[in-house]
Amino acid sequence: MTASHTEQQATTSTMVNQLVANLGVLHVKLHQYHWYVQGPQFFTLHEKFEELYNEANLKFDEFAERLIAKGEKPYSTLAEYLEHSLIDEEPYYNKIPAEQMVENLVNDYRTIRDVTVKSIELATQEEDPVTEDMLINYKNYLDQTIWMLQAFLG
Repeated sequence: MTASHTEQQATTSTMVNQLVANLGVLHVKLHQYHWYVQGPQFFTLHEKFEELYNEANLKFDEFAERLIAKGEKPYSTLAEYLEHSLIDEEPYYNKIPAEQMVENLVNDYRTIRDVTVKSIELATQEEDPVTEDMLINYKNYLDQTIWMLQAFLG
């Protein structure tokens, strides 16, 4: 999905659905990193990636259920996640250094934060305080996660 396509049809629901797609892809990517991380930071990152995919799964479910409560249809297939996600994943063919995994995640979380910020703006405009509150709390989590991952990288 192109950015202009997203902007033309942007509503709180379409943006939250894009979060669902991004979180679906992120969840898979975090599992991959959890399984394949190697090196001196293995124990730290193996545990952290598990924490992150568990949190991604909770938010994924929370946002999808919010859409259903609003009478919307959240994306629910791998094909839809891949089609509508702004973050990428790929098969693990070659070793990825642990630091590169973390850098990739910082970029992914920044992308997800950008979608979240746009979603907050739309929820405010559409007077949807429940979704707005969910998104503000999620943005706080994203800001903290980005900061911690960047601190790991030094």
